Amino acid sequence: MLGGVLALISAMMFALNTTALRRGVLTAPVHQAIAITVPLGLPFFFIILLIFDCFYVFKDLSIRSIFFFSVAGIIHLVIGRYCNYRSTQLLGATQSGPITQLALLISLIFALTLLNEELNLYLFTGICLVFSGPTTIFFARKSNSKTKSGVVMDYKKGYLWGLLCALAFGSSPFFIKLGLEDGGLKENIVGGFIAYLSATLLVLIIILLSRTRFGDIYALNNKGVKWFILTGFLGFLSHLFRYMALGVAPISIVEPIQRTTIIFRVIFGWILNRQHEIINKTVLFGILLSVAGVYLIIYQI
Repeated sequence: MLGGVLALISAMMFALNTTALRRGVLTAPVHQAIAITVPLGLPFFFIILLIFDCFYVFKDLSIRSIFFFSVAGIIHLVIGRYCNYRSTQLLGATQSGPITQLALLISLIFALTLLNEELNLYLFTGICLVFSGPTTIFFARKSNSKTKSGVVMDYKKGYLWGLLCALAFGSSPFFIKLGLEDGGLKENIVGGFIAYLSATLLVLIIILLSRTRFGDIYALNNKGVKWFILTGFLGFLSHLFRYMALGVAPISIVEPIQRTTIIFRVIFGWILNRQHEIINKTVLFGILLSVAGVYLIIYQI
């Protein structure tokens, strides 16, 4: 029960996070979003370490666990998040959802190759449905090329960044799994902190090497930056609840609930960004196909 509730909250936070991001990237660049949202999660995770008294866990962590948590953080929070943000900037939060859902197929490939799973009719049908979702939206792009606010969609670049996002998001859970080993709730929280720490260090190093002034990146006079701060906080909450859910419930329960985030994207997008999103019957049908395919695959896994 608790794991399911935590997973549902995580799915809602992921969706609201992407919806807030959409508003930010309308007026500010994606690299600024990464520079703000990634480091912002670190102090919040530190506070959670204090609240749940997790510091003693560090002394029992192996170098192997720290390494895999760090790799997962860089892949998901830096590479995957950047690609996700670019896709959201080019397609909107609603239309980028089905393409990033392909992350499940990346995870499935790992399962088929490393765990010797067999491809059956249900899995094949699910894979076809997952692909048919973004395909349906892509082929209807001519009639969905501009939002009511005048924002023009770039489907080719948006889908390319979405595929790269799916590759990163689909592979990062395996590194998390390698880092967690047999850990519980507190070990999962520590893993989230290490992931954010490694991602933050990489972002700061990139800023220093690029010789970009911190004052320019973290200036609050841009409206987009204020949305990025909200995005960073929501991103922290979504990852926190996801790690906690995985600590008290099996993946078979957490994963299906997590995939409802694509539905919440539509709901929050309509409430907050209806002028900046394209939400019509074609898009909703594509999302429905994607969701159906995802649940067929998860049912088999």
